[in-house]
Amino acid sequence: MRYRKIVFFLFIGAAIAVVAQQSVTEAPAGFTTPTLGQTIGTGGELIGTPGSQSVSNGIAEPPGDTFALDQAQFERRHDPSTGLGPVFNATACAECHQNGVTGAASQITELRVGHRDANGNFVNPTILINGGANSITGRSIVNDRSICPQAQEHVPDSEDVRTLRAVLNTLGDGFVEAVDERTLLAIAANQPAQSNGMIHGEAVQVPILEAPGQTAVGRFGWKTQDPTVLSFVADAYLNEMGVTNRLKPKDVTSVCKVTSDPEDTPDSLGLADIDHFAQFIRGTQVPPRDTALAVTSDALAGQFLFTSTGCSTCHVPTMTTDRPGTKINGGTYVVPDAIGNKIIHPFGDFLLHDVGTGDGIVQVGPQDTATKLRTPALWGLHIKSRFMHDNASVTLGDAIQRHAGEAQQVISRFNGLTLQQQQQLITFLRSL
Repeated sequence: MRYRKIVFFLFIGAAIAVVAQQSVTEAPAGFTTPTLGQTIGTGGELIGTPGSQSVSNGIAEPPGDTFALDQAQFERRHDPSTGLGPVFNATACAECHQNGVTGAASQITELRVGHRDANGNFVNPTILINGGANSITGRSIVNDRSICPQAQEHVPDSEDVRTLRAVLNTLGDGFVEAVDERTLLAIAANQPAQSNGMIHGEAVQVPILEAPGQTAVGRFGWKTQDPTVLSFVADAYLNEMGVTNRLKPKDVTSVCKVTSDPEDTPDSLGLADIDHFAQFIRGTQVPPRDTALAVTSDALAGQFLFTSTGCSTCHVPTMTTDRPGTKINGGTYVVPDAIGNKIIHPFGDFLLHDVGTGDGIVQVGPQDTATKLRTPALWGLHIKSRFMHDNASVTLGDAIQRHAGEAQQVISRFNGLTLQQQQQLITFLRSL
């Protein structure tokens, strides 16, 4: 009998341990990545260490690596000798992803263009450079800067599909990456029933660059063109900065180029820049709310209205990440303890929707995605000054009124609210 009791208690203890291991908790939230720097004292001495004020979400670092080093690489500026260009938009990741702290969204936009063929299908542009002697093809992005005059891109009149794209926030994207794609597919499947058939998010299967031949549901970028954090940073390193890497190994032009591909090579730790970028993003905490505003009566009333009008059908308030130890991204990445089993509040569904603001561009997926854009996650909204995919809305009221298409019924409900109720809903948005 004593032996049975011991076995019983051991079983119960093991069961409790399993439950505790599988319990979910809130993801850490905070703007905890202030720009690296060294403070100068009154005597001219350096006070503090770069990165000493930054705090990660607790993610384990590769041997020899630190969160501060990852952030330093994210902020490091490039020149042509280190692979910048020949065409580019920024000299560092943080040049665009910087507002309040490193990794956040900003007011910066990029240019994308193209045209339609005789059947109305989107076609990428052909951009002539170097006096017409060379061209850049196969992509919709047009870089605003170049390392020499000969490489500067100019949009021809024939490319009449034109749009600006706002820089997206990267804080907390490591948690977004760890949300099981079945969660996103379930959200898409449930949306028609929640909206009288009006709302139907589209999930697009896109290539995992680090797992050749495999695909996953895209979730990063305005067209959900990237499925993983590493794929996203590799794509951005080439297309925004012109730095080639192991996943994007060839420049779009060789005009004025002085370096050999790939330009991003492993450091003494065996990590390339894109590895540090991915590690930094995965190590960031999720954007926090304005907690003082969130508990006001107006914000609380606005939160109820946000749900009752149907805003939350696309701007999904809550998701949970996959279990620690789960292999994702085609088996190339394991969900870390710091990221697994975490509750996040992105207020987005990471799906494509037609809400009347489609920019006409197709990057991945079928031609119908030309009219669609990813639902922007609203977390961190209270530190943004411009809104929508093109940053053209300077007030939240204007951004709301620009919704149409799938969101038409939602906007009709919003417009049916009293002015006080509309302001309460906007107050709630300002707390996000």
